[in-house]
Amino acid sequence: MVEWITTSGLTDYEDALTFMENRVAGIVDGTADECIWLVEHPPLYTSGTSAKPADLVDPDRFPVFDARRGGQYTYHGPGQRVAYAMLDVGKRGRDVRKLVQDLELWIIATLDTFNVKGEIRDGRVGVWVQRPDKPRNADGSVAEDKIAALGIRLRKWVSFHGLSINVEPDLSHFDGIVPCGIRDHGVTSLVDLGLPVSMDDLDVALKTCFEAQFQQ
Repeated sequence: MVEWITTSGLTDYEDALTFMENRVAGIVDGTADECIWLVEHPPLYTSGTSAKPADLVDPDRFPVFDARRGGQYTYHGPGQRVAYAMLDVGKRGRDVRKLVQDLELWIIATLDTFNVKGEIRDGRVGVWVQRPDKPRNADGSVAEDKIAALGIRLRKWVSFHGLSINVEPDLSHFDGIVPCGIRDHGVTSLVDLGLPVSMDDLDVALKTCFEAQFQQ
């Protein structure tokens, strides 16, 4: 069983870390079910285990937290859905690469619900959308923007942290970091793409597509 929790309002990041630590411990010792937790955070930056100090462009703009997950710097804030995935990877085959691929495919399927084609790029973490409405890149290729990020951590084969999808965040808030260490591409959201998607709409799609991808 996977328990789904949706928290309204803005969740303090340190409270989220504490919740995940406790839930993962419960899953490990068999006293708690797997969990998908949907939250929004106040504006903040998080650093992953590969974060480079130079990529924190404006360190005084928002609070910065050491997330202790994989990846580099990311932004969280209002209008962005964060989905924390506390899953028993041990019981799901102990295949970390498959877990990451499943999370990527979950995002892509969710975006497809809104007729948005999300794509994966080698060497670029996250999910991307092509922007033919923007000027082409210097090499002539179509511009691409990031619409979703992901980063996980494992403890005793249980995952935590997860993914984020931009619904309608303030995109200027990403300017204080180099998102995921990638300087050559922008960031977008569902509303920025011209889609009047609500957080509730996204949550319904996330749950439907999770159940299809992870075959509960």
